[in-house]
Amino acid sequence: MTLGLGGAELLTQLLLLVLAFVLSAVIGVEREIRLKSAGLRTHILVGVGSALFTLVSAYGFTALGLPPTDPSRIAAQVVTGIGFVGAGVIFVNRGNVVGLTTAASIWVTAAVGMACAAGLPVLAIAGTLLLLVAVSTLPAAERLLRRAAGSVLTVQAADAGDVLTRVLDACAASKAHTVVDDVQRTPGPETGVLEVHVRVRAGAAETQRLVARLAGLDGITTVRVDRIGE
Repeated sequence: MTLGLGGAELLTQLLLLVLAFVLSAVIGVEREIRLKSAGLRTHILVGVGSALFTLVSAYGFTALGLPPTDPSRIAAQVVTGIGFVGAGVIFVNRGNVVGLTTAASIWVTAAVGMACAAGLPVLAIAGTLLLLVAVSTLPAAERLLRRAAGSVLTVQAADAGDVLTRVLDACAASKAHTVVDDVQRTPGPETGVLEVHVRVRAGAAETQRLVARLAGLDGITTVRVDRIGE
């Protein structure tokens, strides 16, 4: 039984492991700068761990003198197993899901580590660069798309008098493009509750002016803003 590997082969594996460390660190630094829950250390551990699992899967058992096995058997478990780590950074805050991007970056970091260990350094580097583009520059494009898509205002008021007319008049007087999607009335023991859903397409400043105008109307209890796509 042989416990060693050739010098050249061992050096190649060490270099691939170091590359996985470096690329994972690059991704982790970006997440650390943005003060995300999974930062530098987490991404390094994910990348290096994935690379090690892949190397063990490919070379570990033949180094022990055992017959060659399918190298994808252990590596395939990394793809599913990394989901548990990613799930740990996802949480719900006031109805909004937070941490999905960081969880996805952990998932991609695992893929980068596996690509390094599989002897695909060019793909690993390309994957790292594309991830950095996605998390660093695309948010600006997302904001533009969300601005184009607009917002949904949920206006709640006591269902009495001409409150609905005043809400509609305020929307019509706004410079924002508004469409009333839905009007719901819920009866109550004394005064019912009126809920109006208004779709708004405008910039943030004009949307806020409309929100302030609606909130200042008599009888309005709450005005909630929900960005489309968030």
